[in-house]
Amino acid sequence: MKRVLVVDDSLSVARQLEKIIAESDDFTCVGHAKNGAEAIKMNHTDNPDIICMDMNMPGMDGLTALRTLSVMDKEVKVVMVTSLGGVGDKFTEAIKLGAKNVISKPFDSDSVLRILRDL
Repeated sequence: MKRVLVVDDSLSVARQLEKIIAESDDFTCVGHAKNGAEAIKMNHTDNPDIICMDMNMPGMDGLTALRTLSVMDKEVKVVMVTSLGGVGDKFTEAIKLGAKNVISKPFDSDSVLRILRDL
């Protein structure tokens, strides 16, 4: 079972994603970080297999955290989470920085699980 860390400043969005993960037989949620700085710490302490991280958060955003995580941990698997309107240039930047894929809000359970299983 792969361990997933959810990173989102919105508790309701994080809970939706955690519910999708929890209802799957393939994944377990190991924690919830509210911003990129917490995600970096939790990656070190909780050692998740996959990080699902929102692009836009207060404090340290997802792209900044991804940049740091990619340098600190060459094996890190990060999937960025964004609203449909927030893709475009940030999607391209996220992939260049090492993101494995992007999950769009609102969530489609089948799509989320397919993306996570492909990692």
